[in-house]
Amino acid sequence: MTVDIERDGGVIVATLNRPDKKNALTGAMYRALREALVMASAEEGVGAVLVTGAGGAFCAGNDIGDFLAENQRQSEGARSGPGGEFIRTLARFDKPLLAAVEGPAVGVGTTMCLHCDLVYAAPSARFAMPFVNLGLVPEAGASMLVPRRFGLGVASEMLLLGEAVGAARAKEIGLVAEVVAPEGLKAHALAKAKALAAKPRAALLATRKLMRGDAEALYAHMEEELVAFARALKSPEARAAFEAFAGRAKA
Repeated sequence: MTVDIERDGGVIVATLNRPDKKNALTGAMYRALREALVMASAEEGVGAVLVTGAGGAFCAGNDIGDFLAENQRQSEGARSGPGGEFIRTLARFDKPLLAAVEGPAVGVGTTMCLHCDLVYAAPSARFAMPFVNLGLVPEAGASMLVPRRFGLGVASEMLLLGEAVGAARAKEIGLVAEVVAPEGLKAHALAKAKALAAKPRAALLATRKLMRGDAEALYAHMEEELVAFARALKSPEARAAFEAFAGRAKA
């Protein structure tokens, strides 16, 4: 496992710790993140979760080799794999979730941020969802959340064109709450997480639920995405994109 799970007061801190791969997620890492969310939801003493990355990167998306191997092992592919289980848990997670983002946040590195209540970013942060470029469709509810939160124009830039968004632009559109110097990023985000964890719990969770609306509608949309994602994964375009990626990795 390459996710460090720590408890700091009322906050669980999950650090993606695979810096040599820019914290690209493996199946084991997805499972560890899901377990952290399940534990946080169940424990009364936990009031918030903070996700961050080690080595100057947040998350470069899926580890492609591990992702393809996991999908071959699962009877329903992406729908039943650890990535699918993680994003389902995100949709129904009921406590404040924060992210401290430095460097690349690609694919799921960005889509998990869409589920965060607060995202803090270093100037180096770059958010990208290049699913279409890989012959795929968005996941984790991104095709609903991005147009709803940022408008169709931004959604077209990020999801159709697959363009990356820097920290300043991410703050401008509302994806990022604040841009913070890298040396103080984690401490700043942790302080905000602790502030949330110290609030009156029932009022905080009720307010969060009212702000977010029906979690089941998002969950249902995510299921539609997963069906489309699994279908797209078998397409000639996706196969060609993954073969090209594998070729570059070996070069």
